[in-house]
Amino acid sequence: MREVYFIKQNKEKWLGIEQVVQGKIKKNPDDLSSLYINLVNDLSFAQTYYPKSNTTVYLNHLSSQIFQKIYKTKRVEENRLIYFFKTEVPLIVYENRRYLIYSFLFFIFFMLIGVLSARYDNDFANLILSEGYVNMTIENIKNGNAVGVYQDGSTWGSTIGITFNNIIVGAKLYIYGIFGGLGTLYLLMHNSIMVGTFQYFFYQHGALGDSARGIWLHGVFEIFSMVVEGMCGLILGTSILFPKTLSRFNSFKNGFKNSFKIFLSTVPFTICAGIIEGYVTRYALNMPLSLNLFIIFGCLGIIGFYYFIYPHIVNRRVKNTINDAIL
Repeated sequence: MREVYFIKQNKEKWLGIEQVVQGKIKKNPDDLSSLYINLVNDLSFAQTYYPKSNTTVYLNHLSSQIFQKIYKTKRVEENRLIYFFKTEVPLIVYENRRYLIYSFLFFIFFMLIGVLSARYDNDFANLILSEGYVNMTIENIKNGNAVGVYQDGSTWGSTIGITFNNIIVGAKLYIYGIFGGLGTLYLLMHNSIMVGTFQYFFYQHGALGDSARGIWLHGVFEIFSMVVEGMCGLILGTSILFPKTLSRFNSFKNGFKNSFKIFLSTVPFTICAGIIEGYVTRYALNMPLSLNLFIIFGCLGIIGFYYFIYPHIVNRRVKNTINDAIL
C-alpha cells in the first residue's frame, strides 16, 4: 500500500485519537484499549513499510500518548504521593528520556569548558569563583583542610540556607526554559563551567582527592538534580518551539504539566543534598575513606537508578499490564 493512501485511509481515526489524548473527547477504558490496539497495528504496519517516514514517527508519538491515557484511567489503589513517585514520574521520564541525555551531554560539555579555561587562564578561577573565595580556599588547603568552607556556621542554619538556595537555582533552570530552552542552557552552562573550574582549581593545588571526598558527598544529589532540572527546561522550551501536531498552546500546556512533575521529583533529592552538606560534609576528612565512598556511590546509585533505569522497568511493567488487560 502506498503511504499516501495509508494516511488518507486512517487520517480521520488518528485525528480522533488526538482529540481523545487532548481530553476533548471522553472514552471509557474499554474504548481506549480498542483505540490503542488499532493504533499499535497501524504503527507496526508503518514501521514495516515506511520505517524512516514521518508517519511512523507521528504514530509512535501518538501511541505513547494514548498508552499513558489508558493507564491513567486505571483506578489507583495506592497512596497518591507514592503513585506519583513510583509510577507517574518514571513514565514521564521514560517518554522524555532523550532530554535527560541531552542535558547530561550539555553538562559534560560545559564542565569541560570550565576545566580547559581554568587550565589555560590563571585568572579564570578568580573570575568564576570570586577572588575572596579562591584566597580563602587556598589558605584552607595549606592548613590541610580543603573542605574548611563547609565547616562554617551552624548545621541547621547551613542546611536551611543551602537547601533554599539550591531549590531557587533549580527552579530558575526549569522556568527559564520558557525562553525556547535558551535560558535553561545559559544557566546550565554557567553552573557547569563553575563545577569544572571548581574541580580543576583543587587539582591545581594538589587537593583534588580531599575536595572530592567532601564535595561529592552532597554534590551527587545536587549536581544530578541540576541536570534533571535542565532536562525539565529543555522539555518546556521544546514544547513551545516544536508543537508537532498539537496547537502551540496545547503543546506548551502538555510540556509544562509533564516537566513540572519531573521538576517536583527532584525536590526530595535537593533537600537531601542540603542536609548532607549541612550535617555531613563538614566531617568529610575525619571519616574513613570507605564511608565517604559508600555515601557518594550510594547516592549516585539511588538517583542514577531512579532517573535512568527505573523508568524502563516501570514502562515495561505498565505495558505488560495493559497488554494483559487487552488480551
